[in-house]
Amino acid sequence: MTARSRPAQSEARPETVFSLLPEDADGEALVTVDHAVLDHGNLRRHVECLSAQLAGFGIRPGDRVAIVLPNGPEMTLALLAVMSVGCAAPLNPRYRQEEFRFYLEDLRPAALLTFDGESPVDPAVVPEGVLHIGVRSRGFSVELGAGDDDKLVPQRQEARSAPDDPALVLHTSGTTSRPKIVPLRQRHLARSARNIAASLQLTADDRSLNVMPLFHIHGIMAGMLAPLSAGGAVICSPGFDAFKFGRWLDELRPTFYSAVPTMHWLVLARGGKPRPTTLRFVRSSSAALPRPLFDGLRDFFEVPVLEAYGMTEATHQMTCNPLPPAEAKPGSVGLPAGIEVAILGGDGQLLPPPGRGEVVIKGATVLDGYENNPEANAAAFAAGWFRSGDEGFLDQDGYLFLTGRLKEQINRGGEKISPLEVEEVLLGHPAVAEAVAFAVPDDRLGEEVGAAVVLAEGEQTARQELRSYVAERLAAFKVPQSISFVTEIPKGPTGKVQRVGMADRLGIRGDADPKIS
Repeated sequence: MTARSRPAQSEARPETVFSLLPEDADGEALVTVDHAVLDHGNLRRHVECLSAQLAGFGIRPGDRVAIVLPNGPEMTLALLAVMSVGCAAPLNPRYRQEEFRFYLEDLRPAALLTFDGESPVDPAVVPEGVLHIGVRSRGFSVELGAGDDDKLVPQRQEARSAPDDPALVLHTSGTTSRPKIVPLRQRHLARSARNIAASLQLTADDRSLNVMPLFHIHGIMAGMLAPLSAGGAVICSPGFDAFKFGRWLDELRPTFYSAVPTMHWLVLARGGKPRPTTLRFVRSSSAALPRPLFDGLRDFFEVPVLEAYGMTEATHQMTCNPLPPAEAKPGSVGLPAGIEVAILGGDGQLLPPPGRGEVVIKGATVLDGYENNPEANAAAFAAGWFRSGDEGFLDQDGYLFLTGRLKEQINRGGEKISPLEVEEVLLGHPAVAEAVAFAVPDDRLGEEVGAAVVLAEGEQTARQELRSYVAERLAAFKVPQSISFVTEIPKGPTGKVQRVGMADRLGIRGDADPKIS
């Protein structure tokens, strides 16, 4: 590896997505898994060209463009171009048609961008008046078109978004209510990308292996925009693939990758023996990183493992563990990264360390408010602080520790139980490969503790054995009364475990036998 010599960012630069693409960098910017390379100068020119084409189709700052493309160079370029001239609304290409119908009707986009002739979206679910723009070539030679009508061939027009213009719109996960629309402005994305780059000490010598989906804030910010803003490179993978991951590490020589714990588990399961890599750290975010997994990653790669804490409403990263020589505390999600973090008590007052309560945040990367949702905004903001819905505490050094999701807390007859605590213990059992704990409806107690586990390959155990194992390590009221043996733990489209509603998905109620075993 060459010496890292480029500073991560300059606060004097404009706060827009296009400003994140360095004017003075001449190294690699985008790399495909087939080793095709686009340098920074050509990346800016490609994005400018595509932005001009979009403007020629009538897209203006703030106009929404729904993007339904798989991960890869085309999605990366399309996302950068749309965010430079309008507002990107990336959607999961694996949605069912009714899901596309819901999101397109809810977002009201001016245009829909897909591969030409290969759209996964049925025209019948696209609202009237939405212009369908097709990507007509692959790789880095992306060209856009809209049907066969010559009148729809775009005329190049210059258009550039300003810091207050919307750049990205995403939905919350919707695990507890109807999905809320999160509009993020150009300044939110620009500041967040630079904050992440600073916290990870990214430079022009860094190369991100982006395996997170680009319809998710984690992949957009940590996998793509942060390294580009530092003059580094992004490996545009087609998405996470446990079977190809080791080969990508060897051949493409990334310096870091960021993923959710589900992906990290699979990396270790398929990894074989530890071997040298070009990685200088591994980052984990979007879900709690169990201590056994933290230890496994650290021992396997022999590099620092940085757990970060992020959410869509904060334009991803809020806190992150630091790189050496600073201390990364296992079990902690690190120090604030460019924003303020505090703990709110039940009486509405901020708590000093180590008081335990709701994590609240404020800063330049926090959304201004949910779209057309005054009730959600009233509940989400308190005296200028955004309420995360997560429970935790700050230690005396300012490190944040999360103890659970407030809405995911299990209330067993008045006893409050963190699912994370139960999961940590279950994962310590040698027969357990994955585990999730959740609330199970109970007629007597209101809620009981339930769990689902995936057994390690070749291992066997009984429910009572697991209960006894937990009972030896936790108070009796925290021991799961319902345990399901499953081949796979149900997860959302980004690989994130959704504890709310898990009992319904597994068919568990009270002390009844689970439907899945």
